Order: sequence, then structure tokens, then C-alpha cells
Amino acid sequence: MLIPRWLAVPPLLFLLLLIVLPLGRLLYEGGVAFDPGLLGDAYLQWRLGWSLLQAALTCVLTLLLGLPAAWVLAHYEFRGRSLLLRLLMLPFVMPTLVAGLGVLALFGPHGVSGVNLQDTPWLLLYGNLFYNLPLLIRAAVDGFDQVPASRLAAARTLGASRWRAFVHIEWPVLRPWLASALCLIFLYCFAGFGLALLLGGQRYATIEVEIYSLVAYELNLAGAGALALLMLLLGALVALLYALIERRLARPDKRSPPLRQPVQGWPQRLQLLACLLLLTVFGAAPLLAVLLRALLADGAAWRVLLEDDTLLALGNSLRFSLAALLLATLLGLCHGLVAARLTLLRALVFLPFMVSPVCVAFGLLLLYPGYGASLGLLLAAYALLAYPFVAKAVAAAATALPPVLPRAARTLGATPWRVFWRISLPLMRPALRRGMAFAAATAVGEFAVSLFLSRPEWMTLTTLIYQRLGRPGAANLDAALVLSSILMLLALLAFVVIEWPEKKHAGTA
Repeated sequence: MLIPRWLAVPPLLFLLLLIVLPLGRLLYEGGVAFDPGLLGDAYLQWRLGWSLLQAALTCVLTLLLGLPAAWVLAHYEFRGRSLLLRLLMLPFVMPTLVAGLGVLALFGPHGVSGVNLQDTPWLLLYGNLFYNLPLLIRAAVDGFDQVPASRLAAARTLGASRWRAFVHIEWPVLRPWLASALCLIFLYCFAGFGLALLLGGQRYATIEVEIYSLVAYELNLAGAGALALLMLLLGALVALLYALIERRLARPDKRSPPLRQPVQGWPQRLQLLACLLLLTVFGAAPLLAVLLRALLADGAAWRVLLEDDTLLALGNSLRFSLAALLLATLLGLCHGLVAARLTLLRALVFLPFMVSPVCVAFGLLLLYPGYGASLGLLLAAYALLAYPFVAKAVAAAATALPPVLPRAARTLGATPWRVFWRISLPLMRPALRRGMAFAAATAVGEFAVSLFLSRPEWMTLTTLIYQRLGRPGAANLDAALVLSSILMLLALLAFVVIEWPEKKHAGTA
């Protein structure tokens, strides 16, 4: 499929204006105002140390918990397995506020579990596991599918135990897949904002929360810029490692995965039961806790749905998400089509993933101070965080297109546009819809950018929930839980769009 390279101009210009230049201004601001004694401050040392430690601990815990579960899902065949693999993506599309409220509803002061983890580091670590454990399990299952079936069967035939076969045959193939997932997990946790703001408290907040506090409450732009510069340098090292690993995984060998065996006997049933219990505890439990607490709330809490602020926030969330989705689809389609042929552009698809939303919003405020209250800038920031999902899905689908059909159509006299419209686009449509649904879920639940760039009349469900949480009283908490249920419903609708058309291509999300 011949794709004109000028299609890369709009997304590259968009990245230049929304990431490169704002981050350049942020680097300049932080470099000019950088005080070497800043790192000697004991308070900031604790914030930075905890930010690194909680990200590293999350990586270790996801590996210890997720690898055995992935082994079970990769080796056993059971009823509902394909549905379960698709449901693994459910926590990923949940808005940050829903996840945070779910954790509080489960392990907060009045949590349904009866265990209060507030003001402890375990609350944030559990929230990190909710988001990132499914990511590692999905990556590990994909890695297990790359193991050559013939080599594994030969090892088993020669008497190798499952453990020896795993260590000598599966583990070498699995390592780059795990390393790639762990790099992303570290970045998500290190640069995370919403969960750290809700679950970290005053003692266990991260550097990202500190940057937000310096800007929003103290107007200390110099100090915030210096901290953001430090965050960018540390995150860039991990992002570089991730890019190198992704380059290795960009063209996996086409191998037939090992045949999965049906679950038989009590040992295998217990392994499957333990896997399902793990996914329930760390995946479904927070969402169920939000729904349970919302259903148990009194009628006054549910009347929040009829308030003017709620209707305004719901309308804004839908309008902003739709506008951001349209822009993200156009940018992602252009970027993905060209990235399918150019490795450098494929790597740039991940650039918005690697940069903290707080740093993006802060950089935009510094570079475009006159547009800080502009709706266009807000929607552009929404699209910036959403369009990589579209671009990534389109690039993968375009790479997998069979070249025979477009060539035959061109031979028969079809124009390049007709070939794209009648052949390439229909074949890529399932992946495109999947990427659009992820983008829509991201826009609906966006939180960090809204706190920096939003105005009162542009209030969304996420900012309304955060306002409710900031007010004292059980009534406001119940109202926030009800609003979170509505936000969860919107994300679930996007999730249905993600998986509904996926019949034969599960696992490519």
C-alpha cells in the first residue's frame, strides 16, 4: 500500500506544538531556575525516593503475581478463556478517579472489606496493581504464544519437567516481553498523578503531586519547573530502554504457539481457581466496591444526577470526548499509516505515553500563557493523550495488510485513494475501531490536564468528582461514588466498542 509521506506532517506538527516546544520551555524554565541545593532538601528527597520506590515495588509485585497467572492462561484451555483475556483490558480503560474511589471504597476508612489502609503505602501500591497487573499478564500471555511449539514439545518428550521447560525454553523468549511491559509499568507509576493524588495522602504523595501543588497552590513555577525537569530526565532513561526493547519486538518471528491443554484434575483446577481469584481481587474488586457503595447510598446521593452541575459536567464530558476523538482519529490515522513503513515514526507514536500529563499541561501553560483558558488548547491536550491509541492500532493493522490485494487492484486500474477506501480501510476497520474506543475512554476519564487547563464552565465529570471529594461529609463522598458509577458506565460503553467487533483478532489490542 503506497502511502504519501506528507500524511506525517499533521501529526508531527501536532507533536511539535503540543509536546516538543512545551517541554522545551519546561526544560528551559527548570534549567534556569535549577538550584543545586534543591536535591539536598530532605522533604523533596523523600518525595523523589518514594516516587522511585513505589514504581519499582509495583514492577516487582506485578511480576511475582502476574507471571504465574499468565502461565495458567497461556497453557490451559477452558470455557470463557477468550472472554477473560479481553476483560483483562477493563481496568486499563477505567478512569483514574473511578479506580481511586474503588480502592478507597474497598480499603478506605469505611471500606466494604473492613480493612483500612489509608495513610499507608499499601493503598497506592494496590491501586497501581489494579491498573498494571493486567498489562503484565497480557504481555506475558503474548510472550508465551511466541514460544516455538516444536521446541517445547521436544523438551517435554525428552523428559523435561514443566519447570525445566519454562526455565530453558520459555523464559528466554518471554524476557523481552516482560521487560517491555515492566518499562511501561514503571513509567505509568513513576509519572502517575491521579492515583497518587487520591491514594497517596500527604505522606505518600509522589513528585507529580508535588509539582501540581507548587503550581496550583503556591504559584512556584520555578520550583515546579526544576522538579519537572528532573522527572523528565529520569523518565527519558526508562523510555529509551522501552523504545529499544520495542524495536526488538516489532517483528516477532511467526511461530505456532504451544497447544493449550484442557483443565483436568484438581491440581490444574486449583491453579485456574487461584488465577481467577487473583484477577478478581486486583481487577474486579475495586469496581464492584464502587457499585456496591453507590447502590447502598441513600436517595439524596442519587439526586446529584439531577443537579445542574452534574448535567453540565456530563454534557461537557461527552462533547469534549467526541471532539477530542474526532481529532485523535484523524491524527492517529495519518500517523499510523506512515508509521507502518517508517520505524522512527512508529517510535514517535509512544511519545505522548512517555510524558507525564502534569508536565504536558504545565509546559502548555508556560508556552501559551495567553491560551491557558482556551477551549481549543484543552481539546488539543485531550487529543494528544488519546491519539496514540489510534496510531498504534492503525500502524499494526497496516503492517499486517496482505500486499497482494492492493497490488491487484492497482494492476486493474484502481487509483491509490480507491484502493485505500475499498480494500485497505475495510481490512483495518476492526483495529481502527479498537483504537478509537481506547482513545474515547482516555478522553472521558482524563483528569490531570483538566485540573490545569479547565474553567468552571468547562467542568467535566472527573473535575466534579474531585470537587465532591474535596468537600467534607459523608453525603459528598456518596455523591462522588454515584458520579463515579456514571463515569464507569461511560468507560464500559467504550470498552464494549473495543471488544464487540473483535472476533478473530483478540490479543492485538
